[in-house]
Amino acid sequence: MPDLDLPFPTVTQYASPDLIAAIVYDGHDRGDDPRWAESGAPDLETYRTWCGHMCGIACLRMALLARTGDAPTLFELLDGARKYGAYTEDADSGAIRGLIYAPFAQYVHDVQRLHAEVHPTITESGLLALLDSGRLVMASVHKEIRRPENPAPGKGGHLVLVTGRHGDTVYFRNPSGHTEPARTANLPLAEFINFFAGRGLSLA
Repeated sequence: MPDLDLPFPTVTQYASPDLIAAIVYDGHDRGDDPRWAESGAPDLETYRTWCGHMCGIACLRMALLARTGDAPTLFELLDGARKYGAYTEDADSGAIRGLIYAPFAQYVHDVQRLHAEVHPTITESGLLALLDSGRLVMASVHKEIRRPENPAPGKGGHLVLVTGRHGDTVYFRNPSGHTEPARTANLPLAEFINFFAGRGLSLA
């Protein structure tokens, strides 16, 4: 079986992949990241505020790198997406909402010159069909897909980039994978579906 993910770039939403386990499971300060500037963030506090919301941006950066080998930084992409309304911030609480699919897809089309399509509903067969057509799929899954040996606690809320399939096995990149196998992952479709909310975006 070919390794479908071998030539595909990996981008994490946190600047230091080796800190992800500590950040997501041990309460490590997201801002205590010695590589934060590599994200393109203008300052440490901006990085701390936004890095936990960057899964979709990391997926986009991977798609762009796969296309040409070059891509803007995470925060350059975030700034562009925010200008299109793909994220909102509550003026009182500072709570961040996003990634909002429709304005994000418009940004990707207008600025990054990728065809992006919003899919409010993606069935199992629909996911396979999108992959078979050569599209990448930003799929909404539960963040605990990084530990698929455990029962899925829910569906949706986090984005991974599904890059292809071999038979009934789907291959994907997880921007918040806490280990290398969790970042460069594959699962049988039947297991992937346990975490999958049945919605997302496709890119080509």
